[in-house]
Amino acid sequence: MPRTQREQRTQRTEQRAPRDVWAGHLFNLAIALSVVPFVSSVPFVSFVTPGRAGGATAARPGAIRGRVELRRMATPMARRPGVADLGTPAGRDIPDLLRSVVYLESAPRGAFETSEGGHAVMDQRNETFVPHMLAITRGTTVDFPNSDKFYHNVFSLSKPRPFDLGRYATGHSRPVRFDRPGIVRVFCDIHSHMSAFILVFSHPFFAMTDGEGRYRIENVPPGTYGVIAWNEGTSSEPKPATVPDGGVAELDFTLR
Repeated sequence: MPRTQREQRTQRTEQRAPRDVWAGHLFNLAIALSVVPFVSSVPFVSFVTPGRAGGATAARPGAIRGRVELRRMATPMARRPGVADLGTPAGRDIPDLLRSVVYLESAPRGAFETSEGGHAVMDQRNETFVPHMLAITRGTTVDFPNSDKFYHNVFSLSKPRPFDLGRYATGHSRPVRFDRPGIVRVFCDIHSHMSAFILVFSHPFFAMTDGEGRYRIENVPPGTYGVIAWNEGTSSEPKPATVPDGGVAELDFTLR
């Protein structure tokens, strides 16, 4: 596919997808045509609280948990018939569009000191990226195995990490390392209905929801934070959550 057609396709499918803005240790995600904050400034929250004896007592980390309710769900792109459909049509997985990402609008000091993120996997199965949405820390390498019986060509034109893995057959896998925070929209150059999101964070304070919309962000230092819920095509306004010393803050979201 010529690059100009790729760019047009990326622009069409990213009309509601946020893009990365990084300033200092804060970065924002914006949905095109309407800005949505990804990370903005909030008052700094200390890792230590004063002890009664005049010293400093290390604060115990807590957690933020709750549920994300989706009032509207993104519609998966329709599959285009191919030569393979002249015989028995290939099966296709339905992208998991119900899962959301919940994250801190701004992370405490020290959250940016680690940048090695390990490994993650985004499979290509039944002409679908699995999972449809992947949340990782910067420095993570994502493997893209091909589990289908035909070729795929994974690519992205997103500014945080453009890449093109070329065509490769079933049983093969190719890696991509993500070092810049932001949102990366992933496509297949052969199957235009295939798409996925990779959200790259500079801090570890985020969580994916489960099949019932529940989430839990662990190891959060005590303090008050702005928390955002994100799903394909929509995002919440920051909501305050106060994490007690060693305790749990409850916070629910409704995305429309």
